[in-house]
Amino acid sequence: MAGPGSVEIVSLRGSELTDCLADVARLRIDVFRAWPYLYDGTVDYERRYLKEFAETKDALVVVARDGGIVVGAATAAPLSGHTPEFAALFAAHGLDPERTFYCGESVLLPDYRGYGIGHAFFDRREEHALTCLGPAGRFTQVAFCGVARSPEDRRAPKGYRPLDNFWRKRGYNPVEGLVGTYSWKEIDGEFETEKAMQFWMKAL
Repeated sequence: MAGPGSVEIVSLRGSELTDCLADVARLRIDVFRAWPYLYDGTVDYERRYLKEFAETKDALVVVARDGGIVVGAATAAPLSGHTPEFAALFAAHGLDPERTFYCGESVLLPDYRGYGIGHAFFDRREEHALTCLGPAGRFTQVAFCGVARSPEDRRAPKGYRPLDNFWRKRGYNPVEGLVGTYSWKEIDGEFETEKAMQFWMKAL
């Protein structure tokens, strides 16, 4: 079982990511296989996806290691640089995509939850966003998205609690109508299907 002092948290950029891409890829597959994502991913796809963070200006991956083993990771990058497909969605809601820093996925093994590592992931990414300059100047807001599942979905495990309260304590709130889509294959599916992704946001 993890303890507060047993985990090293490091912020990696560019070529610094090379050595941990495979480990982070496997971690993402393991964690996202559970509810609510039910993601049936492959290491090859994940490595290609994560490689983009090594090549995107001002992108960041925060990694948690215990004894050299990657037990958690969180990604971040300017929205317009990493996920330009959402630029029109943000603009339609009066939000400047070039001033939005995007906190991507956070994954952490179950035994390491509850020790403040999730807060550290957000701290590192928000602090990094404040140091960056985008095409329109400093970033004024930070956003992330989470899959929007029906409360009636019978696949939800008994006692499951969404992370909404944790996100709200961090100062984030869902933006009404700011919903995008991602596609992936679920563990009980035959092919990829689109999933609704609700965006949450806070001012920097």
